[in-house]
Amino acid sequence: MTAARGHVRPFRADLARSVRLFRAFRVEQTDPDRFYGLLARDTVAQLRTYTDLADRLVLDVGGGPGYFTEALRDAGARPLCVDCDAGEMALRDGVIPDGAVLGSALALPFRDASVDVCFSSNVLEHVPDPWAMADEMVRVTRPGGTIYLSFTNWLSPWGGHETSPWHYLGGRRAAARYARRHGRPPKNRYGESLFPVSVGEARRWARRCSAVETLDVLPRYHPRWAVPVVAVPGLREIVTWNLLLVLRRR
Repeated sequence: MTAARGHVRPFRADLARSVRLFRAFRVEQTDPDRFYGLLARDTVAQLRTYTDLADRLVLDVGGGPGYFTEALRDAGARPLCVDCDAGEMALRDGVIPDGAVLGSALALPFRDASVDVCFSSNVLEHVPDPWAMADEMVRVTRPGGTIYLSFTNWLSPWGGHETSPWHYLGGRRAAARYARRHGRPPKNRYGESLFPVSVGEARRWARRCSAVETLDVLPRYHPRWAVPVVAVPGLREIVTWNLLLVLRRR
């Protein structure tokens, strides 16, 4: 059963929220509905602190099976989900989400300035040219619209995804170890479907992108008081865990 239209839990970036998310993270593989459902509701509540979603056209880039699309719709938005993998979109009971479009994040199949909000959660590290994807998200967003872009940075504890923490010894070495241990390659293959992206790179891209104004740069899952860590070179790459950029299209 979905929530009533427009009903979203108020967002508070406090320590209790961080603990709740990290506890749910432990069951990502075994109970994805629990984890991604919670994360989607939390994320939409966070997004609403930056922009009104009622009747807004929101593009969910790399939305896969549609957890975020569903939460956006419950919040009153008009969401569209674009993903390059039909199999990923059909992961939930073999049903492709309503409003899903097959397409690449590196060449979004939408006109310039065609959406009110462009959203992406944990997709940037899975494309070979992350800043081309970021540029595409800016391109399709109308002036005054909002871009919400988050990703797992490579040097965070979960940077290697299921191969973590061995990615600290090298992505290929971590993948080889995973294959030996589990008898199969990891889903997220270093250099093929998982690429190293850094907090520093993200901040530099945002500064040089003249088409946007930066509203926030923060560690997505952390309490609000942890925001200053993203300004500390080196430390931010490990501590941030997941970086969030919130931008406004000029």
